[in-house]
Amino acid sequence: MPASPDTPAYNVPATHLIPVGDYLRALAPIPPSRMFLINKSLAVYKQNHPQEQVFDASQGDGGASLPGVPREILERAAQMQIEHGTAYDMPFGTEAYRRAVVEKYWKLDAATGLGPANVLGVQGGRDGLVKAYQAMLALGHGRLGDLVIVSRMPWISYNWGPYGVGANVLLAPGRPEEGWAYSEDALRECVAFAARDGRKVAGLIITNPDNPTGLTISVEKQVALAKAALAAGVAFVLFDWMYHYVTDEQPMDLNTFIQHFEPAERQRLMFLDGITKSLGASNIRNCHLIASEEVVKFIVARASHAVMPSYFSLAVAQAAYEMGYAQAARGIIEPTNASRKLLKDFLVEHNFQHILGKGYYAFIHVGKWLKAKGWKDTEPLGRYLAEQHGLAVVPGIYFSEYGAEWIRFSYATPPERTLGAARRLVEGLSALTS
Repeated sequence: MPASPDTPAYNVPATHLIPVGDYLRALAPIPPSRMFLINKSLAVYKQNHPQEQVFDASQGDGGASLPGVPREILERAAQMQIEHGTAYDMPFGTEAYRRAVVEKYWKLDAATGLGPANVLGVQGGRDGLVKAYQAMLALGHGRLGDLVIVSRMPWISYNWGPYGVGANVLLAPGRPEEGWAYSEDALRECVAFAARDGRKVAGLIITNPDNPTGLTISVEKQVALAKAALAAGVAFVLFDWMYHYVTDEQPMDLNTFIQHFEPAERQRLMFLDGITKSLGASNIRNCHLIASEEVVKFIVARASHAVMPSYFSLAVAQAAYEMGYAQAARGIIEPTNASRKLLKDFLVEHNFQHILGKGYYAFIHVGKWLKAKGWKDTEPLGRYLAEQHGLAVVPGIYFSEYGAEWIRFSYATPPERTLGAARRLVEGLSALTS
C-alpha cells in the first residue's frame, strides 16, 4: 500500500536504496586541471618583451592554434539550427545525427552489427567519458570502487574523471623507453592486482594516438590488448580515438576493426570519437560514443535527467560529416602533419629522447637540464620557459609522477610556428647550462 501522504516516503522501494557509506569523506580532493592556466605564464614574458613573438606549444586546441571549424560549416550548422528550432531533442541527440555518424562518417556496413541505435551524441569528450565510466561500473560488475585501467602516463582527466563517479584508477605497468605502452601481460597483472585487493576491473581505456605522449599503436596491437583484457575479466574496453584523423596515414576503420571481435566481445566495446580535436571544435563540444544498445539505453536514461548534447554541436558535426570529414578537417590535419615531420627531424637533429607518433603531441625528455638546475620535475621548467623564453609547454609531472622528467610539446600549429617553438625550446634549455 502507498504510504500515507502525511508520512515521508522514499521514491524507490527499500530494496533499491543506496546503502549508507562514508567513502565520499575519504576521497582525495579532485584538483582543477592546470591545463587551462599554463599559457597565463606567457603574460609575464609578453610584459617584459612586448615586441617578441611567443609560442604556445601547450595547446590541445586546434580552434586556438589553427583555423578551427571552417566558416561554411558553422554557417550551415547555424542554418540547420534555425530550421530545426529550439525545442528539446532526445538525450542521445537526433536521429539525423545518429544516421550521419553511421552513414556519412564511419560508413558502417551491416556486418558490423552497428546502426543508429548504437550511437550516442555527447557534449564533448569529457561528458562522453564520464557517462561511459558510469556504465562500466553499473553494467560491468555493479559495484563502486572497482577499477578503470589507464596507462602509466595518462591524460590528466583520465586520472580524475573515473574517480569522481566512484571508480578507482589503476596505472598499468609500462616503461618510458616503450612510450609507457600497455602489454597483454601488464593488463593481466592489473586484473590480478585488483583481485588481491578485493576489486574487479570495470574498464580499460585504449587511446590511439595517445594523449599526452603521442604514442601510436597498430590495429593488431589494439585488438590483442582488448582481447587479452576481456579474456582476463575486464568488463568493458573503451577505445578513445579522438586524434585518429590527425595523421598522415589512414584513420581508423571501424568496419574492419570490429570484425576482429566475436559478437559477445563486441557487446563489451565502446568507441569515443568526435570533432573537438580533428576539426578544432573545442568550444563546440561534440563527440559521439558507439556502444551496445544496452549501454546506450543505460546512458540515455541517465542523460535525460542530466546532460544532453546541444543541437548546434550536433549540427556542426553533421554538417562536417555530410561535407566529407577529411575535407572538412583539412585545416587542422594538413598543417599538423607538416609540423610533425619538421618537428621529428628537429628532435632527431638535436638528439632529444622523445616519443612522436601521430595526433597532436610529442613527449620530450628533459632530465639532464632539470639535473643541471636542481629541479625535481618539469613544473618549474614550464614556468621558466614561459616567463623567460616565451614558450608554453605542458610539464609531464602534470600527468603523473612518471612524467617528472618530460614535457608535452604540441605541434598542432602552422609549421613555421612549430619550428619557432622548437628553436625557442633549445634556446631556453641551453641557457640553463651556459
